[in-house]
Amino acid sequence: MKAAVLYEAKTPLVIEDVTVDKPGPREVLIRTAAVGVCRSDLHFVDGAYPHAMPCIPGHEAAGIVEAVGEGVTMVKPGDAVVTCLSAFCGQCEFCVTGRMSLCLGGDTRRQPGAPPRLRMGDTAVNQMLNLSAYAEQMLVHEHACVAINPEMPLDRACVIGCAVTTGAGAVFHAADITPGDTVAVVGCGGVGLAVVNAAKIAGAGRIIAIDPVPEKRALAEKLGATDSFDSSADGAAAQVIELTRGGVDHAIEAVGRPTSGEMAVKLLRRGGTATVLGMMPLDHKVGLSALDLLSGKKLQGAFMGANRFPVDIPRLVDFYMRGLLDLDTIIAERIPLEQINHAFDELRKGDSVRSVVVFG
Repeated sequence: MKAAVLYEAKTPLVIEDVTVDKPGPREVLIRTAAVGVCRSDLHFVDGAYPHAMPCIPGHEAAGIVEAVGEGVTMVKPGDAVVTCLSAFCGQCEFCVTGRMSLCLGGDTRRQPGAPPRLRMGDTAVNQMLNLSAYAEQMLVHEHACVAINPEMPLDRACVIGCAVTTGAGAVFHAADITPGDTVAVVGCGGVGLAVVNAAKIAGAGRIIAIDPVPEKRALAEKLGATDSFDSSADGAAAQVIELTRGGVDHAIEAVGRPTSGEMAVKLLRRGGTATVLGMMPLDHKVGLSALDLLSGKKLQGAFMGANRFPVDIPRLVDFYMRGLLDLDTIIAERIPLEQINHAFDELRKGDSVRSVVVFG
């Protein structure tokens, strides 16, 4: 199969012929239909987060099940599926207490000494985030995918696998936004726009989009933002605090920049909660002051939106099919795999929303 291989951080991906193994016990072979180009992948490509090389990035995908291994019960050949990087074991403390997104994966990877799922000749190719979706096929554990409505367009379904699951999960699970709450969304890329859309579905009273790019602010308003501000403008935070008469109930950081985390905390009203979704630099810290703590303010992270993806993703598909979830606005372009490096260049500029790689 064709796949985009990363040999070394800070170098372009290379399209190579990669061999994918047959499905083992509880494994699923998927023919990839579409995969979103997510900023999380860029962190690994640009070396901000470490990973074993060579590897195939990509984690926001949808496709069709081609074959399954022994013991698979979640899906069957022919099923349309969306993958999710938060593969869960189903047995650990996090899983059995309903915090599946925190599961470390348990036995969802092949054990040491077993043949690799991916290889080039005699060289093993490392699987990134349990998926490696920039490839014509994916071989994953059954707990890394979920069957969806077969009528769902897969070039839209793929973005549910990360951006929408993360953004909507932050709204519905981590922040638990209730009707009438005031919400600020700091960063309006794919995840941030999903937060805006989900906050509208949840009935938020005021949704404030904050981003330096005018086009992204316009998209946020199309998706339900009631107000928008340029985060790079002097006094932007003060304007939001004045507009909301003291700050917001919820500030959701959705880009992973230190300044955006600081902005989220600054925007909170007394008793407000800041939720950080973005992948910050590993040496960066976000915190609350003593006065913030005395004011009842809270700061939390929410890996992948604290999702329960086997339940959440089919529901999000249903939201799209019913016209509540707008995935079309989030997608900026559809490209072939050969243009993957172009898509990363667009992400680095920070102007585009979501590029989607589609396979023939």
